[in-house]
Amino acid sequence: MTTALNILFLVSSIGMIALVLLQSGRSAGLSGSIAGGAQSLFGKKKGVDDFLAKITVVVAVVFMVLAIVLASLGV
Repeated sequence: MTTALNILFLVSSIGMIALVLLQSGRSAGLSGSIAGGAQSLFGKKKGVDDFLAKITVVVAVVFMVLAIVLASLGV
């Protein structure tokens, strides 16, 4: 049982890292202010960002629950 939880914990941690890296960042200083006009002109894929944000929340909750369960089991 603990082996399965450890594997699920590892998969959720790698998934959370990948999802965070896939999300587009907020305007990053000077480069964001320069590209800001281009984003409003050409449009931004907002649907993909919202979808990734929702999946990230789900994976983060799974990660936290697994961390609490594994800590309580003493693994």
